Amino acid sequence: MTQGNRLLIIFTRNPVQGRVKTRLAAVTGDETALKVYRALREHTASAAKASHAQRAVFYSDYLPDKDCFLDGKTLAFLQTGNNLGERMLHAFETAFSLPFRHAVLIGTDCPDLHAGLIDQAFSVLERSDAVIGPAKDGGFYLIGLKRSYPDVFLNRTWSHSSVLKETIRRLGKSRASFELLPELQDIDTFEDLQQSRYGYPGKHHHTNFQ
Repeated sequence: MTQGNRLLIIFTRNPVQGRVKTRLAAVTGDETALKVYRALREHTASAAKASHAQRAVFYSDYLPDKDCFLDGKTLAFLQTGNNLGERMLHAFETAFSLPFRHAVLIGTDCPDLHAGLIDQAFSVLERSDAVIGPAKDGGFYLIGLKRSYPDVFLNRTWSHSSVLKETIRRLGKSRASFELLPELQDIDTFEDLQQSRYGYPGKHHHTNFQ
């Protein structure tokens, strides 16, 4: 499969203080939470650019003039939909209408995501209908498809510990074959940050995110 048939979809929030990583900010404060999120975005952008796929970034609120994801080669869109499921489905349907044959969607919360894993996800789509990267909190940090599955995304709730299980159940109901990638840690809460390789020694110390 050539790069021209592969689209890496990146979901990101616009990095605005007080509007990102709110669960983390409840402990660390808005300034540190924004610093963490900016570092996560930079890491994700580097991993994305090193992967062998065309890239499309979908922003939460507005299209910026400059951003770490934008390099003249990356497509840019606004997320569309009333909830996360609708927004993800719209992004996949955009990908398949462009048209790309294989699409993989990632967020910007996973500090251990790397280009090799992204490329592995696209390789899985050579032989399976779907690929999922499980997160330790019960969700997922990556999902890849080679056609649209509306039932996987619509009429369900998100941000709970059974998101992965429900996604797998819905893929099965849609008769879609799938494979799982290695489990990784997302950073959404203070505890997540403490357990990550970046750490957070205490309220009087600075995180390793600069």
